Amino acid sequence: MDFEIFVLGTSGMMPLPNRFLTSSMIRRKGELFLFDCGEGTQVSLKMLNLKWKKINKIFISHMHADHVTGLPGILMLSSQVDREEPLYIYGPKKLKEYIESSRKILDMYINYEIIFVEVKEGLIIDNDEYFIEAIKLNHTKPCFGYVMREKDRPGEFFPQKAIEYKIKAGPDFGRLQRGESVVNSDGIEITSDMVMGENRNGRSFAYITDTMYLKSIANKVNKVDLLLCEGMFEAGMEETAKEKKHMCVNQAAQIAKDADVKLLALMHYSPRYNDFELKALKYQAKNIFEKTILTKDRMIFSIPNDDAPIQITKEKNNYNSNTIRIEMINN
Repeated sequence: MDFEIFVLGTSGMMPLPNRFLTSSMIRRKGELFLFDCGEGTQVSLKMLNLKWKKINKIFISHMHADHVTGLPGILMLSSQVDREEPLYIYGPKKLKEYIESSRKILDMYINYEIIFVEVKEGLIIDNDEYFIEAIKLNHTKPCFGYVMREKDRPGEFFPQKAIEYKIKAGPDFGRLQRGESVVNSDGIEITSDMVMGENRNGRSFAYITDTMYLKSIANKVNKVDLLLCEGMFEAGMEETAKEKKHMCVNQAAQIAKDADVKLLALMHYSPRYNDFELKALKYQAKNIFEKTILTKDRMIFSIPNDDAPIQITKEKNNYNSNTIRIEMINN
């Protein structure tokens, strides 16, 4: 798999013995993207044996301690190796001040370039393979969710068709797969669409936390493969959630249903709930959106290139895990 999401911490407000503070990471074709950096992020990275040296983009949702207290440690950790490429950090305006003051007060040794990008709603990264969009949320501080979508990929290449069109195996095969046209041995132009299947949809991921319920979120996360979304409170606590500008699990499920996502993975739980009580919250969400699961620290989601089910790895202990396949989340 070359598109994986690692849940590094699932707790909101305060860390617990079995729940670190909120943080997740995407690994895509060797590139690492970190979303939030709560206390305990480094520990989960170590337990999962992730190559943190390759983190080159960090996305912070907002300036509350349970989402940023792990960041100074990550910055210092990255100085323990020779690093040539810069580290890009995306987030609200106050994040730059936090980074600069932490470096100064802690007298951090930083041997690489840090590039801060202030996030505003809309497209923040757009390249040939994927784009990342920031979604403005409604919390007690300026807060953003993030959606990553791969661009459509070329369809399947049919070499036998190319041979039938008198194209020899070799460089011309590669040109056709890249969408170029070639000329066969009879001098006839053969176009890519003559030997390629239809384009395949890119994979997608959304990270939504610390917001009151907004119907508009569903439009932004429409049809993503994996929606990682806060489930702070149980159903029936909507007034409390509104006051604190968070969501209940039934509200997260409604967003997932309206957006027709492939899988809803709840996270950022209130510390008032133990693991047994969280199961009740899961079933409240499943009553609205069946394809819902509870995340746990160091759970891994692997999104395939085709319409095969998402694979989920659940940790047995600190360094060993077993993989289960969720058949219910086929497209």
